[in-house]
Amino acid sequence: MSALCANNRTYNCEILLNIIGVHTPQSSPVSVSSLCTTVVPKCFCLRPPAKYYSEEGKTFELRLVGKIKQQLSADPTFCPEYPSSLGLTEFTRRATEVALGKSSPAIVENRVLGIQTPSFSAAVRLGAELLTHWYKVRAVWCGPVYLSSPCDDSLAGIFQAAGIEDIREYYYWDDKQRGVCLEKLLEDLERAPEQSVVVLSASAHYPTGADLTQKQWTVITQLIMRRRLFPFLLLPAQALCYGDLNRDAWPIQHFASQGMELLCAQSFSHCFGLYGEAVGHLLCVLKQNSPLLSLQSQADRIVKSLWAQPSVGGAHVVATVLSNPAHLGEVKRMVERCMLIRDILREKLRLLGTPGCWDHLTQQGGLFCCTGLNDQQVEFLSRSRHVSLLPRGCLNVSAINGHNLEYVTDSIHLALTTSL
Repeated sequence: MSALCANNRTYNCEILLNIIGVHTPQSSPVSVSSLCTTVVPKCFCLRPPAKYYSEEGKTFELRLVGKIKQQLSADPTFCPEYPSSLGLTEFTRRATEVALGKSSPAIVENRVLGIQTPSFSAAVRLGAELLTHWYKVRAVWCGPVYLSSPCDDSLAGIFQAAGIEDIREYYYWDDKQRGVCLEKLLEDLERAPEQSVVVLSASAHYPTGADLTQKQWTVITQLIMRRRLFPFLLLPAQALCYGDLNRDAWPIQHFASQGMELLCAQSFSHCFGLYGEAVGHLLCVLKQNSPLLSLQSQADRIVKSLWAQPSVGGAHVVATVLSNPAHLGEVKRMVERCMLIRDILREKLRLLGTPGCWDHLTQQGGLFCCTGLNDQQVEFLSRSRHVSLLPRGCLNVSAINGHNLEYVTDSIHLALTTSL
């Protein structure tokens, strides 16, 4: 499967369909009337939260995670205790290393601070709280913060909860290009005032799945440095975009290599299936190590007012997994499955004669993708086909499986060919 997904995008559709048990005879023409007679499910949701769903349509825990939990519970020397307010030391060290790389100058020069948080959202909230006092000014900093359009709906509220009211947007997804429009993105950031915070998705952009190339990241980095903006990077599902921890974290490592200060919110819940034991992390990179103790003290006070101490169960598991990259084999298979679904979805839409080019489906990565459907088409899918999508036709790729793939592609085809 790995060879099919990663190295060869042009292959026989019938082979792909048979892999997950979907059979569509190419000799039989597909008519709109035959599609309309398909049995309609009660409700089919492709807009569930940012979780990975198995072929059976369920969230699950990696087998390795289960084994590690058993080992920890059977270890007589293991005695779980409350960690410090900043979290489990081994976990924060491992999370920092997979974000920056073990040999990062920022780590070697001791100008980084890692803080364990109860979730990804909590990492963003803590970062927002720290930003209000980041700059050496008398007044509390209150913005602006620039978010991509579109982005996670909860982000604006998280920053506002920290007292940052000036929330603005920068152009990201372009419906006509069905991808990132770098030109308009740069225009928006060029107009941003100095000391503005720019929230950027490092990989697996939610909800579009459309990521920037390394060349585009280089251009954006130069603009941010020249305009004296502040990067706040998001890494909500590291390794679930490319199946490689370092490749997913490349933008963070690039920013840090330029000697820039930055914040990065991480989550390890999605890639390990730790939804009941969410594990987040906030990474702070400074230009110098002299303010490190002051930042640590400030973070300690904020954490104690928000959640006191994070839980250690999931953190112990993640630290153990990250200690050996070979443990990520299951995660790579999850990524390969999502890539395969994208390939099959694109090929089936082509076979149906669905209007438009669908190559953008396989050019995106992570759990989500943006089909580019308009509001009317999304409404048609919801009303007439009971298929629920996010705005712009964004959907969770992993929620598609061999049991519903044919119905989903038929429904998308109908949305584009039926008079609405």
